[in-house]
Amino acid sequence: MKLLCASDSFKGSLTSEKTVELLSKAAREVFGECECSGVPVADGGEGTVEAVIAAEQGEYIRLKVHGPLMEEAESFYGVFGGDKAVIEMAAASGLPMVPEKLRNPLNTTSYGTGELILDALQRGYRDISIAIGGSATNDGGMGCARALGIKFLDKDGKELEGFGRDLENVASIDVSGLDDRIKDTKITVMCDVTNPLCGKDGATWTFGKQKGATPEIQEELERGMCSYRDVIKEEFGIDCDEISGAGAAGGLGAALKVFLGGEMKSGIETVLELIRFDERLEGVDLVVTGEGRTDWQSCFGKVMQGVGQHAKAKGVPALGLSGSLGDRALDICDCGISSLMTTVNAPMPLDEALDRAEELYYEGAIRMFRFVKTGMEMK
Repeated sequence: MKLLCASDSFKGSLTSEKTVELLSKAAREVFGECECSGVPVADGGEGTVEAVIAAEQGEYIRLKVHGPLMEEAESFYGVFGGDKAVIEMAAASGLPMVPEKLRNPLNTTSYGTGELILDALQRGYRDISIAIGGSATNDGGMGCARALGIKFLDKDGKELEGFGRDLENVASIDVSGLDDRIKDTKITVMCDVTNPLCGKDGATWTFGKQKGATPEIQEELERGMCSYRDVIKEEFGIDCDEISGAGAAGGLGAALKVFLGGEMKSGIETVLELIRFDERLEGVDLVVTGEGRTDWQSCFGKVMQGVGQHAKAKGVPALGLSGSLGDRALDICDCGISSLMTTVNAPMPLDEALDRAEELYYEGAIRMFRFVKTGMEMK
């Protein structure tokens, strides 16, 4: 019997790597001799670099960049496969990097994300995947683009710094200084939202509040974003309100698409491609996946959906072992998951479940594999 363990992390308790370890141990206890392999998986959000590097035996590049407030910050990205790099913009421009009392997207920039891309270019990486969730910014991606040589100029020809507050002052955009290496680089943007740049569903009104923007700040940012959109349309002939995902990460999606020629792709699909998941399914009899909580949202660009659909396409049954089940959890069965089981074995407070996560997960895996073994023995 050949098993493949491919679970998301259980945030706050178990890493993807730990689930692989525990599932492998449980499988051998129930089935005896069996071939059990595992691969960490993420959906293009937090933990993406960690999952890809673990799966592909890559390495971390650690460096100092400018954080969302232009402060010096420790950051990282991953490299693997010779010329591939994977970046989480949250590692350089993420919301947790900004103290709560200082959160105001007028005053934040994606400059540090551009510095990560620049460092990868300088080291010779020409296939760069960028996960753009969790940003602290609403700068239209100006900061990121500026770090790569693009200049945003006001009506007097003065270069702007690239903060959210600069959006409404952009009068022209000079791309002549863009790093030449970009044209020889494949840029993949991991993005699972479809928001346009402006409007009620755009970057500012959808995500600005969670980044610290008051309604008054949102009004100012939206005016600026609309003006910025219009300048891009006039100079490049591209309407960012017609680009699915342009409003992601405070407009970083727009900048990566328009200025760097980035290709927007599903986060989970990109990760599964990077870790060569379909190759790992060859000869597998059963896949086990899971996450901290499974509910209706799990069917929209999450790990279990991606793993289940790819397993189904290869004719491999897949089971889910999750920390808990929520509203419409069984919807995931339409995505290639045969059935679900929880790790929690009795009513208990969340704190207790988190404290006992390893024990509960292992016992849940034992129960699950015993059911599988019973099914194998049935005539």
